[in-house]
Amino acid sequence: MPISHKSAGWALAAWTLLSLLVCGSWAQNPQVLLWPNGAPRATGSDSLSKPAITPFPAANPNGAAVVIFPGGGYEHLASVKEGSGPAQWLAKLGVTAFVVRYRLGMVYHHPVEMWDGQRAIRWVRANAAKYGIDTARVGVLGFSAGGHLAATVSTHYDEGNPAATDTVDRHGCRPAFSILGYPVITMNSSFTHKGSRDYLLGSNPSQLLVDSLSNEKWVTARTPPAFLFHSTDDNAVPIKNSQSYHDSLVKRGVTASLMKFDHGGHGFGMADGKSGSSNDPALNAWCDSSVKWLDKLGFFKPAAVSLGQHKRAQARGPMLRMEDRDGRDADALGRRPRTLRSSAKAPSAPTHAASEASR
Repeated sequence: MPISHKSAGWALAAWTLLSLLVCGSWAQNPQVLLWPNGAPRATGSDSLSKPAITPFPAANPNGAAVVIFPGGGYEHLASVKEGSGPAQWLAKLGVTAFVVRYRLGMVYHHPVEMWDGQRAIRWVRANAAKYGIDTARVGVLGFSAGGHLAATVSTHYDEGNPAATDTVDRHGCRPAFSILGYPVITMNSSFTHKGSRDYLLGSNPSQLLVDSLSNEKWVTARTPPAFLFHSTDDNAVPIKNSQSYHDSLVKRGVTASLMKFDHGGHGFGMADGKSGSSNDPALNAWCDSSVKWLDKLGFFKPAAVSLGQHKRAQARGPMLRMEDRDGRDADALGRRPRTLRSSAKAPSAPTHAASEASR
């Protein structure tokens, strides 16, 4: 069903009001524009057209960072329950968190949301020294449609453009790991979330566009490890989304974990009784489980990163190579990166899909 201008107008007004309320609640964490001189393809001057990132610095940083993409069906952002709430939780653990205000489908369609997500990861790496971050330990956390964006940047990335005039664009945008909460993964009409698909791709997308944003098809041996959680009674975003991404990761030899709940529906957030979420200890278990999983992989190791360590990480380059479980390099398996073609010009370096699609 086409998205009417009238509907978009009401949604825009609601989003503007919500943005003012959220910005007020984050007064101690000022937002930073991802593109201070204007975002690519921006069509207005309101907050909806100005993607931004809000830092939540850890008091005792352990060097890890998580970029958070709130959900909302690409129509609005659940910026408290799936944004500032999780960010404050992570900061207490020593993980510096960043909540992203990305552009939405009431005005903007793909690839704009992907560009905003990629830019956020580059921005964090470009500012790593300021926050005591190891550039090799920058991951993503996404809920629902924000989970789709997190999976998109995990499968569609580049290593930056060293010759870019904009220093942020010199950094790679591949996350080191991902945490995906009840995520939209596919654009396949048989099990996608229709609202997210319509807002992201429009009401009549080509099959090529649908396939290019069905992230389960773009998993390779270099796709970051992923921790997923989802309830089996989710009637908005079927659990098949998480299952298909998990299975694609396992097939490619990438470390993955899928935590299933027999209740919870959709959109339960941290389920800690705060930030507008329900209080359900069983559902809240994903928080502790994901931290233990990432700690076991070495991403949350409790060691502060000095400026010297940060410089050494930069010297290694903004991207680390992932390997198959048998130690072979991904490119050695014959899966070469290929470019996702689009009529749009990327903001800097060309955006690459991660190697061969898992079809």
